Formats: sequence, structure tokens, C-alpha cells
Amino acid sequence: MKPFTLDPSMTTATGTFYPTGHVFALFANEEAARSAGQALQAQGRDDVAHATPPMILEHVVRTLGNADAPLPSVGAEGVIVRRIAQLASDGAHGLLLRAADSDAPETLRDLLQPLGPLAAFYYRRLIIEELVPAPAGPAR
Repeated sequence: MKPFTLDPSMTTATGTFYPTGHVFALFANEEAARSAGQALQAQGRDDVAHATPPMILEHVVRTLGNADAPLPSVGAEGVIVRRIAQLASDGAHGLLLRAADSDAPETLRDLLQPLGPLAAFYYRRLIIEELVPAPAGPAR
């Protein structure tokens, strides 16, 4: 597993994190992320990168920058980066893996679910698939 590095191809024209063709999954801690990364590699997923909470906050969350100014973001990428920021602030580690051309969202969901991610996002062209449902908020 390699360390995560953000390159310009992983952002939108406005600079917001959007790694098209990749999945970004977050795990509760380093041990869970490393274990998941090893499991993914054992299943033939060779392009897996590990992102520590400081890396996520410094590189991924920073891309939000002024994306909402002067108008709110049209897409969901800003909302998702804020979720990623909250999880990283709570100590979550991330894994970025390249999706194969043949991967469907259901395939990726089935691949990741047993590994226990807190959240996972499949960045497709023009759509972000949430592979792990967000926990329900408190009842009102």
C-alpha cells in the first residue's frame, strides 16, 4: 500500500476533491484501514493508497477552499468533503483505490462492506455514488 498523494487530476476545475474513477473509503482507525488495504490487495486491487487523518485534512479538505464562494457548489462534492473532514477530525483513516472499468457500484459496495468502512464514495463522471449509507441522525 502506498501513501496517499493528491494530484491535480483528482480535483474539479474549481479545485475540489473529485478523484474520478476512484473510491475513497474511510475507516475508524489506522489498524482498520491497513487491514482493509491488505484485504483489497489480496483481492487483486494493486492501486491502493493510505491517507492518515492529517493528510486528509491537509490535502483533501483543503481543496474545499472557496468552492462555495460566491455561490454554493452545484454538486455534492462540497458536502462530501465536509463529511470526510468530520470523519478525519474524529481520527478516521482513508483508502483511495482505483476502480476498474468493469466495476459497478454494487460490485464495489460488496467488496467494501465486509471491511467495515465508516463511509465510501465512488467518484464517477458527473456522479458520486455513496457506497456505505450515512448513519441515520437522531430522531426528531
